[in-house]
Amino acid sequence: MGDQESEIEDLERVFNTAKATPIKISYGALRLITQNFAQVIGSGTFGLVYLGKLQNGAMIAVKKLSLRIEDISNKKFLDEVDVLRRLNHKNIVRFLGYCADTHGEVMDVEGKLRVVEEPQRLLCFEYAPNGNLHDYIREKSYGFEWHIRYQIIKGVCQGLSYLHQERINHLDLKPENVLLGPQMVPKITDFGLSRCFVAQKSVIFTSNIFGTRGYIAPELIDNQQISFKTDIYSLGITLVKLLTQSNEITENWHESLEQDCPQMKRCAQIALSCIKWDPKDRPTIREILDQLDDTETKFRKVDTAVYEPSKDPESSLYQV
Repeated sequence: MGDQESEIEDLERVFNTAKATPIKISYGALRLITQNFAQVIGSGTFGLVYLGKLQNGAMIAVKKLSLRIEDISNKKFLDEVDVLRRLNHKNIVRFLGYCADTHGEVMDVEGKLRVVEEPQRLLCFEYAPNGNLHDYIREKSYGFEWHIRYQIIKGVCQGLSYLHQERINHLDLKPENVLLGPQMVPKITDFGLSRCFVAQKSVIFTSNIFGTRGYIAPELIDNQQISFKTDIYSLGITLVKLLTQSNEITENWHESLEQDCPQMKRCAQIALSCIKWDPKDRPTIREILDQLDDTETKFRKVDTAVYEPSKDPESSLYQV
């Protein structure tokens, strides 16, 4: 227990230090932090996410990878760690630590009790108290004002711009993979499918089609082609759902938007350009941010209170 408590204290130090290097932590310590993985708070591409609580009361998220196919899972784990350890941005979920242990369990194997050694691969992140963007859109009856939605749009674009500057393709950008932190600051998460582009390479080809149906760019489906414009297509679908306040997209979705909000119109134009069939016709993330900045110079910003579901007794995310 002493070693585990010391590890948890080390994790607390990482949590409290903005630019601290993520640390290795044992499976036993993570079982203690999560109360034996008692509360599921989400799911990622390759595993479930559990709520953890440190000794100082701070909450973290612990992602436990599924190991049905060990070789594949190990590769995905290493790929995700490789991406996460490079990242440090307010609109990217913060990576705190990882576990790469083998844990023995007593199991009934063909009628006999055996000690079976099972690999455990886990990732620790900051906890986002306001859930994810998909649930926020679904529960839009509270606090769905335009200024909050615009803040989320701008933050997601800033996070994606940072990734592309670091030569990282997310490849599974969608509302479920945008967490909402304190003050509704959006944080891109789940890098299980991400790819790092080397040098100045801007297009690669793959033998596999991956991602989430409805967000996968047509060139990946048709030609197995990946570029940074692949993320832009997924961003466009995400923007449409946030603009229309719906997780369902209709054919003429842009006609239902408020006609007297120029900033919303500009965001709709951006979304339409992002989901063009030909990737050459889509803007870069830098061009999108320039357009958003242009709207902000034309319209005076009004400081308005930010609604947080975690502070609303009517929300399923309410925290006492």
